[in-house]
This record gives sequence, structure tokens and C-alpha cells, in this order.
Amino acid sequence: MRWLPAAAMLSTLLIAAAPAQASEPLREHAADRGKFIGAALATSPLANETAYRNIAASEFNQVTAENAMKWDATEPSDGQYNFGGADQIVAFATQNNQQVHGHTLVWHSQTPNWVQGLSAANMRTAMQDHIATVVGRYASNATVVSWDVVNEVFNEDGTFRQSFWYNTLGQSFIADAFRYARAADPNARLCINDYNVEGVNAKSTAMYNLVSSLRQQGVPVDCVGFQGHLATQYGFPSSLQQNMERFAALGVQVRVTELDVRVQMPRDANDDATQATYYRNVINACNAVQACAGVTIWGFTDKYSWVPDTFPSEGAALIYDANYATKPSYTAVHDALAGPPTGDDTTPPTAPGNLTASGTTSTSTNLSWSASTDNVGVTGYEILRGGTQVGTSTTTSFTASGLSPSTAYQFQVRARDAAGNRSTSSAAVSVTTQPGTGGSCTATAVTQTQWSTGYVIQPVTVTGSGLNGWTVTFTLPAGHAITGSWNATLTVSGQTVTAKNMPYNAGSGATFGFQASRPAGNTALPTGFTCS
Repeated sequence: MRWLPAAAMLSTLLIAAAPAQASEPLREHAADRGKFIGAALATSPLANETAYRNIAASEFNQVTAENAMKWDATEPSDGQYNFGGADQIVAFATQNNQQVHGHTLVWHSQTPNWVQGLSAANMRTAMQDHIATVVGRYASNATVVSWDVVNEVFNEDGTFRQSFWYNTLGQSFIADAFRYARAADPNARLCINDYNVEGVNAKSTAMYNLVSSLRQQGVPVDCVGFQGHLATQYGFPSSLQQNMERFAALGVQVRVTELDVRVQMPRDANDDATQATYYRNVINACNAVQACAGVTIWGFTDKYSWVPDTFPSEGAALIYDANYATKPSYTAVHDALAGPPTGDDTTPPTAPGNLTASGTTSTSTNLSWSASTDNVGVTGYEILRGGTQVGTSTTTSFTASGLSPSTAYQFQVRARDAAGNRSTSSAAVSVTTQPGTGGSCTATAVTQTQWSTGYVIQPVTVTGSGLNGWTVTFTLPAGHAITGSWNATLTVSGQTVTAKNMPYNAGSGATFGFQASRPAGNTALPTGFTCS
């Protein structure tokens, strides 16, 4: 998350901020365009400052955890997970009808030392287990919709960064990480993210070639993130829209993931005007590209910006000042979002057809429908339950989860286009969930890897009908001991292990895993996996 200048150019783009065109919050105008406007949030001010919390809730329809979902925060020690901060962010977003973008799974920075010193086999296992656990925790949560899977893999000249990941595992760690993330959550949008790739240059071209190659191999790269750490003294990347369009032609979504625009301090009116221009230019570029999902600002108040600590002579990079007052850059973002859509189109899409439900369990059902058509292009669908929006999808299917057993629900779907127009709602489909008691289940275990003194069992897959909670028991060979587990709560009595579901994976298809130690040379493995 560092912006390094490609060339030192003095910007001459100095314009005054135009007056706001409407008084609605940023999120309302972004939603009217079918876009998100997001902010990176820090857990401490979110918990302790009313002004911070109120702005975060009212102005943004997407949030990213600034640090709480990174490896050092979620798994500081091998197999020992801490989701306190991550859960706080997700709960806040859920309460305020916001989407969460998970940041970040595999990165050379903020990864604990215990990972960096592993052998190739153990490092790959650690990566798979970490992704399975972190992504898997939120896989059934409709609030968490996307992830930065791999972050910052290139040098400025387009060569691969010589990180501990690359030096130990080679380039293959990138594809593996995406495959592990897709296995953990088949519905999440999976992104690769980097800085200084906003314009067309050697680094962004290397990213383009990598994404093209990965997708040709069937690797599930769904989107590309341009971080957007800009600085007024180096000029605006004028090829931003062109760059977005060439990535979009690969079939991926694009987004600006970490936007800020720092100025040389002390800040003056000219700095404010130039900064506002840069913010406006970014929003306008995203508005003009159908495949651009939205823009996330890296924070929103100068009070908590990372910039001054890294660039001591620079700062004031965000759209609110340190006292939570709006700056001209806020007005620029607001007016760019509030302005008329490209072409000023007002024709809505056709309503989705043939809405059906299948695979209904005690807690979920699978919805599918026929695609809508539109003159400027359908960008997604909104899923309604009882008339209230409960989720979105960019495909013609959606899994509605978190339902109650033995309960009747009614679902509808409506389409949204690139101009922000909504269709009428589809015909409704009625669903009654299965009973939550009396279900049966089985547990199937796979040995992922083993060595002379230990092994990893991953996944243990729970399948069955009518599940609203499960308990798996199995037997450890003599001398073996559990050393770590994920996606289940394990208790041990003698050599008998009992694994119980977490709140987020109580239904059929849940997986969990564990690591165990054993005496050197002992090749026995756990047996007797049963489920109830």
C-alpha cells in the first residue's frame, strides 16, 4: 500500500470544486449508478468515536477492514485465530446494509514470521489452511462479498517481487491462493490488487498479462484492484479509464480499492483544488466503465490517514479533515456520483424471469432466474425477501442463507443497469425451509498432508439433510494430539475428539480441519469419523 512515483510531474489541473448537485449521501448516488463508494475502516475509532461511526454508516455502502482481516491480525500464531476485529467490521456493515471487501489474504507484508520461515510444503499448507479458515468463516455471510486474495506481487518494472512467497513457492502460489479461496467460498468475487497500476505502464502491463494467463488456465481471478494511492506533485494517471477498459476486456471486474490523494504540507487552496480534481477524475473514470464496480477510499478522515507516518512532508489525503469537516474533495466525489449517468439513460432493464428455488435446507435455498436485457447493459441483480433487499448478485443465481427452519419465505429479484435504473421485480417464488431437527449426516475426512511427526486433516466434510447444527466424533491413535483446528470447536477426552459446528457453518456441506502431532515414525491416522 505504497505509492511510488513513476515520474515527477507538476500538475496544472487546478479547478474550483463545483457546488453539490443534491444533498443525499455519497452511498445513495453511488447506488443509483449501480456502483459502490467505500471506505477502509479502523476498529478503534469505529468502536470509540461517534462522529467516525456515523459518517462511516451514512456515507458509504461498502467497507474494507484496514487491518483487521490481515494475516497478522487473524492468525498471529500457527492455528490460533482471532476474529474479534474482523467480526466487528462485518457486524457494523451488516447493521448498516453495507458490503464488505475482505483485505487481504496473501501478502508479503503483515504476515507473521512463523509463516515466512516455513518449508515449501508447510508454507503451502499454511496458506491453504489460512484461506480456508478466514474465507470459510464468512462464506455463508451475505455481507462479505469479495476478497483481495493476492496483494502486491510486482516490482515497478513488471518483474515479480522477490517476496518470501515467491522465493519459497515460485509463481504458482498466486494460482493456488485463488483456487483455495474459490474452494472456501464459491460465491465470493476474488481479486488481485496492487499499487501504481492505475495507468498503462510496465507494472500494469505485467498485471494484465498475468491476469490473462491465469484466466486462460481456469484460475478464478474475478477482478483487478487498482489501489490508487496518488500524490498531486506527480500528476494524474491520465490513462486510468483506458487501463480499466483493457482489463475489463479480459472479462474481469475492475475497482479502485485504496484511493487517497496526498498533498505536500502545509496544505493550501490550490492543493485542495488539485486534490478535488484527482478525486473527481477517478470517480468519472469508474462511472464511464461498466465493469468498474466502484471506488473505495482508504479511510475518510485525515485524522487517521496512514500517509503522514510514511511520507512525513505530505498528508491531508482524504475527503474529510481531521475534525470531520468535509473538504472540496468530498464535494468532487459527491458531484461526480450525483451527476447524470453516461448518456443520461432512463430506460430500465426488463424484469428477470423464471425465478425458481432449489436445494432448500433448514437454513438456505438456491435461487436462479433468467437474465434481464437492457440497452446500456445489466450490471447486477438485487434479491428481495418479503420486499426487502437481502443481497446482490452479478450472475443469474444466488444462495439465500441464514434462514430459519420450518419457515415460509417469499423471494423476488430485480435487475439494475449501468445507468442506475432498476427493473420491476420478478414474479415471486415461495419457499418453506426444512425442519431443523431430526436430520442425519455423515462426515468424510481427507488427509491433506503428513510428515513423520504430524499431519493435517482437511477437509472433513459434513453432508446430510435437515441440518441446523452437527457434531462429529473421531478417534486419535495412541500418542497423537490435536495441535490446531479451524471452522469447528474441538474438545478431547482421552483419544476421542468431538467437533461441533461454528455459528456460520451449521448446515450441510460444512467443512472443518485440524492439525495433529504424533510420535516420530508412527504412520497411523484418525479413524471412526461419525456425525450426528
